[in-house]
Amino acid sequence: MKILITGSSSGIGLACTNKLLSAGHSVIGLSRRPMPIQHANLDALSIDLSKLLNLPEKIETVSKRFDPIDAVILSAGQGLFGHLEQFSYDQISSTINLNLTSTMYITRAIVPQMKHEGHGHIIIIGSEAALRGTQQGSIYSASKFALRGFSQALREEVSGCGIRVTLINPGMVRTPFFSKLKFQPGPLDQHAIEAEDIATTIYQTMTTRSGTVIDEINISPQKNVIDFKKNKNR
Repeated sequence: MKILITGSSSGIGLACTNKLLSAGHSVIGLSRRPMPIQHANLDALSIDLSKLLNLPEKIETVSKRFDPIDAVILSAGQGLFGHLEQFSYDQISSTINLNLTSTMYITRAIVPQMKHEGHGHIIIIGSEAALRGTQQGSIYSASKFALRGFSQALREEVSGCGIRVTLINPGMVRTPFFSKLKFQPGPLDQHAIEAEDIATTIYQTMTTRSGTVIDEINISPQKNVIDFKKNKNR
């Protein structure tokens, strides 16, 4: 298979890239940062999905260059946590652009060729924040709630074309996602999911019989423990 992965340079995206390459598949990786790995079956492209200017043209170019694409894993995203009034309008826009709008743009570009081929799989990385809103998570939850609605509606829209849509809602995953946040998962194994766990789950959905659609999967650590980082400036 030929798979397009966003956010491929770290976290869940990188874990999926490694998993698929090791299984003999070809990967087109889109990320802001350079890929930390090289592989004969990896095409790494630098695209900032939070910048919408000219993004449709860039995505269309990628879509045509690598047509046909068998599956997409849409894992690019960022966190934004705090009281709503603490965020600038640019911060809000950037988060929505990356977490939601870029996913819609890429899907918009890929779906026509999947319909033409008569098959395809769209895998969207949501979040437990798509299931329940929590304080100081208004913007992040809004983006993930919207992704869930988008996934559900799109699934109904393309199911008759041989295209599957799967939404993965992880709890806290031990990745660089938390590097710029004020909190992180607890230190024990049961306090967080590993990115490789998500990659394994995604691969299982991809290799399931084509007539079976796994709509949505919620994945949680055994214990939800949050560590709040100490302010080093104090």
